[in-house]
Amino acid sequence: MKQIKNENLVTEKDLRKVFLKSLTIMCSWNYERQMHMGFMYGMSPVLDKLYLDDEEAKIQAYERHMEFFNCTPQMTPFILGLAASMEEQNVLSDGDFNTDSIGMIKTSLMGPFAGIGDSFFQGTLRIITFGIGISFAQQGSVLGPILAVALFAVPSLLFAYHTTFLGYKSGNKYLAKLYQDGLMDRVMQFASIIGLAVVGGMIASMVPITTSITFTAGGTELVLQQMLDSIFPKLLPLLVTLGLYSLIKKNIKTNYLLLGVIVFGLVMSMIGIL
Repeated sequence: MKQIKNENLVTEKDLRKVFLKSLTIMCSWNYERQMHMGFMYGMSPVLDKLYLDDEEAKIQAYERHMEFFNCTPQMTPFILGLAASMEEQNVLSDGDFNTDSIGMIKTSLMGPFAGIGDSFFQGTLRIITFGIGISFAQQGSVLGPILAVALFAVPSLLFAYHTTFLGYKSGNKYLAKLYQDGLMDRVMQFASIIGLAVVGGMIASMVPITTSITFTAGGTELVLQQMLDSIFPKLLPLLVTLGLYSLIKKNIKTNYLLLGVIVFGLVMSMIGIL
């Protein structure tokens, strides 16, 4: 394995561009892959620079960052910085870098980071700051909305700005060592396990499919959903997700799948199955 060079291709100016573009990450949120276009847009300054002379590699890099992504906006710059460092290592390693690790790291981090970020920024800081703003507004002060926004936005922006550089420096510091010591395969395995756990949790919490089918046997009413939950909790959401995943692998267009899910849900609900 070739030694990864210590030179840096990504500059502080590039990382500032990444941070600025990350501020728009929620502008293209959608139900298919959620924040994926915003993440890719945030990575674009780095990708355009690193793969300037290799159009095919740049296209592959753009496609890597168009995969599903969802995290607290304030926590995302750290992951952007880390991904930028990994893309840089990919270029410097001259083909020895496993690019699958980039997606795995992103997937493994977005769940835990979202839990931390939502709890602190959305569940704590926003409530406190807007509570302060409301107290001023109730007294008729124009400072109410100004303080509410400023007290929330300023710490959020400062945190996001500095963690962009922290994510890059963390990746730059440890990635080369992981590859040189042969530990990257273990990291990838761990990241894939965490990533699958995150996806599993999302299926259980975000695909609330239940059945209303009941049976009567010997004068006793049996509820099918209760029976399924006792055997395999969240089985229906898992089956539906796997079914849609198999259709996606067959290159069926997402718009058709979304329309099909809507029609299927309406029909099953009307006949009392779901």
